[in-house]
Amino acid sequence: MGTDGSTMLEPLGRELPSLGPVAASSSLSCSLAPHFESVGGARRFTRSALLDWDLDEHFDTVGLVVSELVTNALRHALPAVRPLPLGAPRVEPGVRLHLLRWTSRLVCAVRDPSDDSPVARSHAPEEPDCTGESGRGLHLVEAFSDSWGWHPLAGTLRGKVVWALFRLPGPSLQVPPPRG
Repeated sequence: MGTDGSTMLEPLGRELPSLGPVAASSSLSCSLAPHFESVGGARRFTRSALLDWDLDEHFDTVGLVVSELVTNALRHALPAVRPLPLGAPRVEPGVRLHLLRWTSRLVCAVRDPSDDSPVARSHAPEEPDCTGESGRGLHLVEAFSDSWGWHPLAGTLRGKVVWALFRLPGPSLQVPPPRG
């Protein structure tokens, strides 16, 4: 991905349907405390949202991706918080999970206070270290979501949003039986 915010958003813009009131059906978000127990809370929040949206059959995949995005934010973004310049408005740094649902798409987005881009760590880009205890998160996000990306926040907000998109199956079309 590039370093320009619009470039980073291009894949998400191409994947999302129209953002009109008919297409957008629901969104939820929650703040996460700066400790690793929040990963379990993010998974419970995601399970509850998917149950409410009748998408509980997607929890295994979506829950795994949410866990990886939140873990990465807690592990890599919070230590990178730098002091604000004198006189700058204080915005509470933290991690926030957003779930956005459209008729045919689901987006999981994690906001964090770091300006650093997410980086998939591995010995070679094609070969993550499958024996290590860390470094596979973004490889899993890429493998289990339909697309993912990130973009920096603008204005008074500091940090970035890392997102993963899932295509949802459309309603099955029932063809009426032929008459007579």
